Amino acid sequence: MAAGLLALLDDISVLMDDVATMSKVATQKTAGILGDDLAVNAEKASGFASSRELPVLWAITKGSFINKAIILPLAFLLSAFVPWLIVPILMIGGIYLAYEGMEKIYEYFFHKKEHIPLTSLEQKNKETVLAEEKGKIRSAIITDFILSIEIIILALSTVKTEPMAVQIGAVTFVALIATVGVYGIVALIVRMDDFGYKLIAMKGGESKLGLFFVLALPKVIKSLTVIGTIAMFLVAGGIFIHNSEFVHHLVDGIPFIFGDLLVGALIGAVSVGVMMLVEKVKE
Repeated sequence: MAAGLLALLDDISVLMDDVATMSKVATQKTAGILGDDLAVNAEKASGFASSRELPVLWAITKGSFINKAIILPLAFLLSAFVPWLIVPILMIGGIYLAYEGMEKIYEYFFHKKEHIPLTSLEQKNKETVLAEEKGKIRSAIITDFILSIEIIILALSTVKTEPMAVQIGAVTFVALIATVGVYGIVALIVRMDDFGYKLIAMKGGESKLGLFFVLALPKVIKSLTVIGTIAMFLVAGGIFIHNSEFVHHLVDGIPFIFGDLLVGALIGAVSVGVMMLVEKVKE
């Protein structure tokens, strides 16, 4: 009995070593898209009232955990039984990301001069503000879902030759990093100004470091808005280039970042145009 227990513990130890090794490999392979995930979600989690930043971020984080709980088992099942379905799902997700990125650009250039009248802002009650907040949270969770699919599928592709137990352990680890790590950093970013104000208060009203954090936050958020939009195009373009020989040959010879960006922007432009046409037809 003791020998059997020791053998079991030895097997578990070997399995954990394999999982740790493959988790490191999978994390390295997904590092780029994890960076995109951070930029996109930091931009999505910003723009709320200071008192609502952490509750909103927690709501998005919970949604991200639910996304992973849905995607992980489905990814393993798809990989085992219908692997051909993975690519179409990725491409649909890529279209959504490209559309959302191009929609932001369209809104910026064609609707940036449209100001909401002060009277309409005054008429907003708590229910209206909360409804808008829920809409933004829902959008952030949907975007997280698409990015999570890409991260999990990419991680799974790096360990597909390993035993199923190792696949599950390694890919689950990457999925957890994609939520805990990313949203932990996002929380630090969106609370940067509060940290700065606390430093200023502790120093009796004067703190160069505190002032730096306070003044840096708007610039960081503005930068993340641009980076997040570019990241959407990069992820979307990368999905099509890596999974379509036709698209891959079209951008052959173009440096991969610019190729991904070009393809993502074109897909976004087409999808926005199609949606505008659909809306006009409905009218």
